[in-house]
Amino acid sequence: MACDEPAALSGSFTCQNSASTNSLDFEPDADYRFVERLEERYKCAHCHRVLRNPHQTGCGHRFCQHCILALRELNAVPTCPVDKETIKMHEVFKDNCCKREVLNLHVFCKNFPDCNSKIILGRYQEHLQQCLFENMQCTNDGCHDHILRRDLKEHLSQHCKFREEMCQYCNTYVVLINIKNHEKNDCPDYPVPCLQNCSQIILKKEIEKHHAVCPEAEVDCPYKQYGCLVKVKRGKLAEHENSALREHMLQILDKNSRLEEQISDLYKSLECKEIKIQQLADAIKKCEKEFRQYTQLFGNNSNLMVSTQALASHLDKSARLESQVKQLIQMANQQQSKLDLRPLLDTIENVKQKIALMETYDQRLVVLEDQSSKHDLQINIHKAQLNRNEERFKLLEGMCYNGKLIWKITDYKMKKKEAVEGRVLSIASQPFYTSRCGYKLCARAYLNGDGSGKGTHISLYFVVMRGEFDSLLLWPFKQKVTLMLLDQSGKKNHIVEVFRADPNSSSFKRPDGEMNIASGCPRFVPHAVLENTKNTYIRDDTLFLKVVVDLTDLEEL
Repeated sequence: MACDEPAALSGSFTCQNSASTNSLDFEPDADYRFVERLEERYKCAHCHRVLRNPHQTGCGHRFCQHCILALRELNAVPTCPVDKETIKMHEVFKDNCCKREVLNLHVFCKNFPDCNSKIILGRYQEHLQQCLFENMQCTNDGCHDHILRRDLKEHLSQHCKFREEMCQYCNTYVVLINIKNHEKNDCPDYPVPCLQNCSQIILKKEIEKHHAVCPEAEVDCPYKQYGCLVKVKRGKLAEHENSALREHMLQILDKNSRLEEQISDLYKSLECKEIKIQQLADAIKKCEKEFRQYTQLFGNNSNLMVSTQALASHLDKSARLESQVKQLIQMANQQQSKLDLRPLLDTIENVKQKIALMETYDQRLVVLEDQSSKHDLQINIHKAQLNRNEERFKLLEGMCYNGKLIWKITDYKMKKKEAVEGRVLSIASQPFYTSRCGYKLCARAYLNGDGSGKGTHISLYFVVMRGEFDSLLLWPFKQKVTLMLLDQSGKKNHIVEVFRADPNSSSFKRPDGEMNIASGCPRFVPHAVLENTKNTYIRDDTLFLKVVVDLTDLEEL
């Protein structure tokens, strides 16, 4: 069918899609080995490779879509390379019949002869994702080994040097090549010999605690403060104390004697100073008495000048004596304070009382912290239960049982960025059912594309999940499935892809695990179309996808 719009060549040609080929595709540049020789009618007239998205010209020759676009870009008036006829773009149309035949051509797996599978071209990429002979890189960080898919599990569990193994001492998982270094340097439960050569093996985390009691560790004699400078092993300390008991007692007596002598000297010095103070006080009184006598004797005498000089001399002498008395009194007070231990004993008693009070507070704090920890644990348990209940309520509220799913994807820009950066490659919808006791299904979207659509399209897939009533249902799943991107303008310019489930595909058999391999459209919608501001597929950073399962001829339980 010819296109009526010449502008269609800017992206893809306007045509009526075929429901049976929408979920099939293949990589254009791969070297395929066909089971039967590829007929010329399935080859592109420009690149001479197998036709991909074939388009037919008015002269009857077929080209790949990108080849016909390339011819138009190279020449203002493109010509057919076969018959040199001018290609009229309005006569070019998408040949879905040929596309269906090409996608159903049988090819050998690229891992032939190890893998002897014969697959239709449209299912080639899907086969490679399951082929046991596909060469793939080890998934462990740091390992660059390439292994066949069938050997990957054994490699990960037995041969990979970068697999995680449990440390035999502390039960922590460590990368295998680092486990020896972990044991020697980081493992707290690694057994090490005592550094004091006591022949005991101790856990590394308890080595310091052991050194505090190690019988082979050298320690000072407890009587070091009395003059015993011997260093002895802790295990022989009691023996040393017993054997040197007489020496220790003599050292204690000697030190006590020296202290008593010092105290006696201090008392003697204090007594001498007190005597000197008394003598100075008597001298002051004598000076004062002489001063009064001189005053009476020379009251108004002409020899007043002489008496004044004598008075000045006595005053100077009195001042010096008074200064000396003050110094002696101050020194005596200092000596007395050194010998007076009562203030020190009072201070020590006050400190003991404060320490006892603080210990009481510490005990109360320990009890309160324990109660607080228990309350926090209970609160966290309740929060976790509330979160689980909330998720369950949301899931039940959005559950559909009529074979239809409306999937609202919010925060499109952020989720696409996560996909581009490789953090979250795909997102899945909530489950939906064909009926209350029907098939359990969901949708999966790759916002940055998957397979042939990676980086350019959104890929949308349909997934059959394991359900509660699978044993009562008919398998394989055979229903027609419609995938839609909804237009939010109200004009219903939806993008629609339709396919019927292939009963021979593993994607539609009864699930053995939680879900089957997804099947659908790797090139569901180009980013350029989806994100074009002229279109209304995204509003408020939100888009809507719809999945509809045809329930015709589907028996309800």
